[in-house]
Amino acid sequence: MLDQNTKHKIDSARQILVGKVPDPKAQVEQITTALIYKFMDDMDKQNEEVDLKAQFFTNGFGQYSWTKLLSNKLSGQERLDLYVQALANIPKNPNIPQLFRDIFKGAFLPFRDPRTLTLFLKEINEFNYDNSENLGNSFEYLLSIMGSQGDAGQFRTPRHIIDFIVEAVSPKKNETILDPACGTAGFLISSYKHILKQHDGKNNSTGKPTNKESQLTPTEKEKMMDNFVGYDISPDMVKLSLVNLYLHGFSKPNVFEYDTLSSEKRWDETYDVILANPPFMTPSGGIRPHKRFSIQANRAEVLFVDYIAEHLNIKGRAGIIVPEGIIFQSSNAYKNLRKNLVENWGLYAVVSMPAGIFNPYAGVKTSVLLLDRELAKKTKEVLFVRVENDGFGLGAQRKEIDKNDLPTALEILNKWKTSFVIPSSNQESIAHAVAKDRIAEGGDYNLTGDRYKKAIDYSNVKWPMITLGEVCDIFNGSTPSKKNIKYWDNGNIPWFTIQDIRGNGRIINVTQQKITKKALNETSVKLLPKNTVLLCCTASVGEYALSKIELTTNQQFNGLVIKGEYENKLISEYLFWISSTFKEELMRLSGKTSFNFISVKSLKTIKIPFPPIETQNQIVAKLEKIEKENKGLSDQIEKNKLKIKSQIDEVWGRGHF
Repeated sequence: MLDQNTKHKIDSARQILVGKVPDPKAQVEQITTALIYKFMDDMDKQNEEVDLKAQFFTNGFGQYSWTKLLSNKLSGQERLDLYVQALANIPKNPNIPQLFRDIFKGAFLPFRDPRTLTLFLKEINEFNYDNSENLGNSFEYLLSIMGSQGDAGQFRTPRHIIDFIVEAVSPKKNETILDPACGTAGFLISSYKHILKQHDGKNNSTGKPTNKESQLTPTEKEKMMDNFVGYDISPDMVKLSLVNLYLHGFSKPNVFEYDTLSSEKRWDETYDVILANPPFMTPSGGIRPHKRFSIQANRAEVLFVDYIAEHLNIKGRAGIIVPEGIIFQSSNAYKNLRKNLVENWGLYAVVSMPAGIFNPYAGVKTSVLLLDRELAKKTKEVLFVRVENDGFGLGAQRKEIDKNDLPTALEILNKWKTSFVIPSSNQESIAHAVAKDRIAEGGDYNLTGDRYKKAIDYSNVKWPMITLGEVCDIFNGSTPSKKNIKYWDNGNIPWFTIQDIRGNGRIINVTQQKITKKALNETSVKLLPKNTVLLCCTASVGEYALSKIELTTNQQFNGLVIKGEYENKLISEYLFWISSTFKEELMRLSGKTSFNFISVKSLKTIKIPFPPIETQNQIVAKLEKIEKENKGLSDQIEKNKLKIKSQIDEVWGRGHF
């Protein structure tokens, strides 16, 4: 996790540069170059401490070492001259790995102020790189600074989330492993560590020596490293990945600058394991992919999932972090993607993550799709696991907490892979299995796990049940453009919003806003008859009202209009009171996503008790009597409050003249 000390030092370095280098991206480039420069010198020092030869600054290049650059014997101008010479000559150094020569190609200092450079280098000198995680944290904070990262929907994946996904997928030593949007190579490094742990000669549960696994030989380890591949469209990300992998022992890391979605150059390469947190955002105008994708789309998240699924080998496995749109969006591209995942591409589990795991960079809600082409063929169900807590608070600070569902989720996933059984009753609250046929019903292939949980128990209802879709026509609301004054000025057609409930209660006789007839004729807004039940199906889900006038409504509300054939069988007041109980079912249908939304299609499936109309009238009469009594009690409470205030005022001598 990012510590405040690292953040403070990077912020300080940026503040030093800002007068000479105002562009944030250019600041990041300068800091990155300086950090890597210092890394090389630190590695030379570590070698020398154990009586090994320096690797980077040697054989004529020692004059450029970081230590000499920071020498107090140099004047500011001499230091600047030496730094500029070093940036130009490091790419020519035959002693260092090619990847470092590549990193420094084109590096330059965009200013010539000795004092600014000295202050900047001294700030960089405060960084400590005895732990490669410190390197990753520094880089990932730099990424958050670059607007391009947030704009592209690339967010730092927390280390414990990466490790959880890697544990769930469990890559093996002889398998090829790809991250097609590798960032700083977090998934590749975690996979490497996972495999080493499986071959360290120790029992993974107890830590004690065991004969059941043998340590990798140097030859096996070197061969294994060649199995790891990363792509990234950003040359900055490629640079950071190369260094990060090098620091973890990869002498020749396979990371390539590559446009995964638009280039066909590597399309025919397939892998045993693919792990990724691909970019969520799509540039304005969409992406223009080539024609080899199965799903025709221009959304980055759709195309990345398609790419990953299509580039798995016949027994391949994958773990993919996706935004919630992949889970439930209703456009054809998303539906076709989910259909392929369930029916053809080996989806066996969906793990819902809490919103906030990407804080402080973003509060997006995500899920993890787990694919196993071989495993999925052996079951007719998909496992849904809901993680509420990941061991850290979900606020901006992400402080460590006791609650952590990840170990339980991993236990459930591992048990499912071996027996297709959810381990124990105490875990059923965060996991349940759903038949693929049920997911396919209606053609949406919605992957929101909660919507498939057991619905309301109707077994004790005394009357027949009927769906809203049978008895009501259901209409969406909308908002005429506020920019068009002809839709609003001097309007006389009531336009209902949630503010009318908050201002005047649930029986609507007047609205705060009105629209014109022109708005009614030229926009999608609909005039609803009086006695329409108004039900909120997004944002403040479950709010309800009953109109006693003709009105229109905004998009938060749907209008439930009793069908003509049911006008003498169902009364609107009864439907209004029954609607007061819908909230729990509406939340289930929405899947408890970060942006709750219930479609008309889903709303039509809600069932209500359907007693004879005489019984409905009796129920309504009883409820209205109770409501009237409540109103009287509320009025009396308000009167009593005034009496109390009056008595206190009298004590103070106020209000009585």
